[in-house]
Amino acid sequence: MPSSAPQFSELIAGCKHSAVHLEMRDAYAVDHEKGPFAQWRAGFRHDPEDRASWWRPWLDLIQETVSRGVVVRRARIVSEPVTEYIRFEHSNTFTNIAAGEQVRWLPRRRASDIALPGNDFWLFDDRLVRWNHFTGDGNSAGQEISHDPVVAKLCADSFEAVWARAIPHDQYAIR
Repeated sequence: MPSSAPQFSELIAGCKHSAVHLEMRDAYAVDHEKGPFAQWRAGFRHDPEDRASWWRPWLDLIQETVSRGVVVRRARIVSEPVTEYIRFEHSNTFTNIAAGEQVRWLPRRRASDIALPGNDFWLFDDRLVRWNHFTGDGNSAGQEISHDPVVAKLCADSFEAVWARAIPHDQYAIR
């Protein structure tokens, strides 16, 4: 896969109206021995009141983007019962919300009749798609950019169909 795709920060900086992200995997590559997932598995939970302990550059980028008037939405299609990784993501999603991102969850069984692309993606201003490719074990296999209007429409339509059925983060109960 092409490794010359622009950096995410460049893509979102050029975004004027909307950035949507569709995630369809039940687990992404994580270090089970160290890092945030390992800490979470050991019982650590971020304190929502201690913003300095969990705020990070990604959240600055999203907050700055939202402050420019760009609507940032993320939808996650998940199998139920959810994986341990999805429990970890759900536990930490309050940070995305704090930055201004809107997040919804769709149980996979409710997505069966939605035409979905084969890979996770970001769609910027309904015109530019950034595919996120992964290996079978969830490691990144690179990104790819598409300016094809047909591909952008497929992604926009699939995202909107998922969004319409998905459950807002604060209402989604982990199963």
